[in-house]
Amino acid sequence: MGLRVAGCAHIIRPVSEPYFNIVRLVERLHRHFLDVLRAELRRMNVEDINAVQALLLHNIGEDDVVIRDLKDRGYYHGSNVSYNIKKLTEFEYLSQERCAHDRRSIRLKLTDKGARLRDAIGDLQNHLASKLGAASEIQDGLDGAGHALLRLERIWTDFIRYGRE
Repeated sequence: MGLRVAGCAHIIRPVSEPYFNIVRLVERLHRHFLDVLRAELRRMNVEDINAVQALLLHNIGEDDVVIRDLKDRGYYHGSNVSYNIKKLTEFEYLSQERCAHDRRSIRLKLTDKGARLRDAIGDLQNHLASKLGAASEIQDGLDGAGHALLRLERIWTDFIRYGRE
């Protein structure tokens, strides 16, 4: 059922219910995933950092990264990432070093402690992924969901950059 606009012969259809469902699901999944990380950190007796900071370590991965790279990848925003990096450095999960070619940039690298936690999170991810099963229809569904979410990300990014077109 749509809305009829006064003086117009056409009907305005409501926004797609599947779109709203996926937006709500993405938000809920993110919060849920942070809960999963919190539970795993408790299980491992890691009490000095939070789930968001653990996810940051996982996203840094094995490479040296510059803070700007994390922001450019779209994972984090300004003061939030700065605060979390400060805490991760303070608790010796990260080391920081000024870049030789650009003294304004700071390179981040996981310490051994940070690498161990990153690996544990990777193991958790592999364990959780194995719970989905390997059936081709499951894999096809995940591929389709991934493509749809990437398309949604592009649409939102274009809106942020260019507004309504």
